[in-house]
Order: sequence, then structure tokens, then C-alpha cells
Amino acid sequence: MKRAKSRDEERRSLWKLQEDILEPADLDALVDFIRTTSRFTQFVKVRAFEEAWSSWQNCRYSVFVNSGSSANLVMMSVMKQTRGWADGDEVLVPAVTWVTNITPVIQCGLRPVFVDVNLQDFSFDYDALERAVGPRTRAILVTHLIGFPADMPRIRAIAGARGLTVLEDCCESHGAHLGGVKVGNHGSCSTFSFYWGHHMTTVEGGMVCTDDEALYHLALLKRSHGLARELPARLHPELGREHPDVDFNFLFLTDGFNVRNTEFGAVLGLAQLRKLDGYIEKRNANHRRFLEILAAYREHLLLPDKPGVSSFCLPFLFRERPRMERFLGVLRARRIEFRPIIGGNLLRQPPFAPFGRPADFPNAEFLHTNACYIGNNQFVGPTRLARLRPLLRETFGG
Repeated sequence: MKRAKSRDEERRSLWKLQEDILEPADLDALVDFIRTTSRFTQFVKVRAFEEAWSSWQNCRYSVFVNSGSSANLVMMSVMKQTRGWADGDEVLVPAVTWVTNITPVIQCGLRPVFVDVNLQDFSFDYDALERAVGPRTRAILVTHLIGFPADMPRIRAIAGARGLTVLEDCCESHGAHLGGVKVGNHGSCSTFSFYWGHHMTTVEGGMVCTDDEALYHLALLKRSHGLARELPARLHPELGREHPDVDFNFLFLTDGFNVRNTEFGAVLGLAQLRKLDGYIEKRNANHRRFLEILAAYREHLLLPDKPGVSSFCLPFLFRERPRMERFLGVLRARRIEFRPIIGGNLLRQPPFAPFGRPADFPNAEFLHTNACYIGNNQFVGPTRLARLRPLLRETFGG
């Protein structure tokens, strides 16, 4: 009789984008928590995770929400309100990113202005970024894509010369840094995601980070309907005196959302955060070995690399589309999962077609048609990476 594969054997035979990132110790922590508490909605564990994340990220304030997408929505709403931006004001955004970087701009009544990307760190084409600034430009929304840190000194120089706000989406780039300063600490506000497939997970979850107390307070309000009671307790007495005709427990100070996370997510976040530096170290070791393997095929592939990377995935950028099509067939045959580079050229996506022509963004077009990625995580190692060599020989010959 044929023996059933063990869990470890099954893992080795597949190559998924992400695997069982929640380890038995994480699940034990969650079970122990469930058995010893009766409060599962946002409470003390959420605050503990926010404080632990702020310490790891080296920022003053963090607000835990139910996804990185919601973090972007809260951030954009907070910035529009505090900066006094008007409907129709413009935010510069990259042509290749995840869609919920862009939709909050639209949902907040602002206009996204798309800018082409570069093929070295996948952030903006910096010359094009400078040219895109117009009289109604108010902010630059940076995506640190797939673990590569954007050139924040140059972006800040462009923004500073024109009085623009810099915002950072770090949802795929936990721990990436420039000169030892982690991404997320180079602008007014930043966001992170703890989705299942990211560097660490709370299954679903995200974080808004800032060093600005006023932005922090407004993010707390907007996370939970605009309720005054969400603010630090030291502020409650004065707010109660200012609004004596309203029950303080149901005093709303601003418009808001309901994008809270749960104590469950925070318990998982605390357990995962203790291992995050180790996860990043393994991912980056895989990234270095990956580049070594691909170096033999420089005539066929672009090999982007940058100091300070916190590898999210293993990207392939093919100089010729037919080679990529052949490679994708090889991956399918070997049960290796792959994806396009995030959303591809977003100007090809129906919701964003009114904002520009795909052909006007040549680097985004290249990534859309000639690039893909496979998974990188703590379960990938030298043995699995060695499987790439025969796959590349099959694709390119030699």
C-alpha cells in the first residue's frame, strides 16, 4: 500500500506563495487566551500589540485595524481632514501597486495621479514623479513594493521643495530600511499589513503608524465610528466638559469607520512579532541565494537588488515575453505557485482606466507583460531553491 505523505513531505513537494505560517506555539497562545478570557473584541491585547509593534518599528504611535487596506483608508481620511485637502485635490501614486493603495484616494474624494515606476526598486520613476507635480498636488503616496525600499531621500526632496505630504505603504516590506531607518519612518504616516501571505500574520490585519500625536488621535477616532471614548483616557474629562449635552460613551467627534480588529488578531500578532526578525533574516538569505542562481541568466533576466531589502517574494523579470510564457508552463507542471507583480499596470484595470493610457507607463507595462514572482518565506531554503536550476535550464537551455 502506498504510504500517505507526511505534512513535511507534502510541504517539500509543493512551492506555495505562503505556507503554515501559524506555528503550533502561535495556536497554543490563541487557545490559551480563548480559555482564560471573556473579552474578544478590541481591548487590552490590541493595545499591547500596538505598543509592541511601535517598539519594533521605532515609531511613537500605532493603530491596529482589520487589514492593510483599511489602514490605507484610515490614513488617507486622516490626512485629508488634518491637512484641509479639498475634494479633487491630487495624490501621486505608482502605476504598479495593490489596488487598495489607490481606492482610498478615490473614496476620500481625492484624485489619484498615476506615475510610472522604475525597474530597480519598483517605486516611482523619480524623474517622472517630479514632472507629475501640479498645482493641486497635495501628497506623494509611496509603495515600498515587494520588500524593496523606495528612494526616500529623493522623494522627500521632491516633496519638501513643493510642500507636499509624504505617505508610505509598507504592507509588503516589514523591516526594509534605508541606512538603518526602517521604511514607514520617512513620511508623515505609514501603513502595514498582516495578511496571511505577508512577512508575519494576524490572518487579517493592518497597522497605521505615525510620530504625530494629532494624527494618532484622529486615527483612533476614525477606526471606531469617531467615538470620543477611543481616545486616551486622560483626554476624556475635558471632552466631557466641552460636550455636556451628549452622553460621553456615545459622543462622536468626527466621521469614522468600523475597522477594528479583535483580541484574537492581537494575540497572534504578539506571538508572530517575536519571530519576525528571524523570518526576515531567512527571507533575505533566500533572496541572496536566488540572485546567485539567476546570475547565470543575465542576458535573459533583469536582476533588481537594493540594500535594505526585506524580501517579500522572488521576482522574475524577463527581457522577452515568450521566455516568460515558457517559464510559467514549467512552473505549472512542477506545482509551483506564481503571481503577476501585484496588480500589474493598474491603468489596465477597469476602475482606473479613466486616469490614463497603459502605454504611457512603459515600465509598468513591462512588469505587466514580462514579470512574475514565486513565494519566499521561512519555509523556503537551499534545497527548494536548488530546484530552480533545472527549471531555468529547461526554460533557457544550457
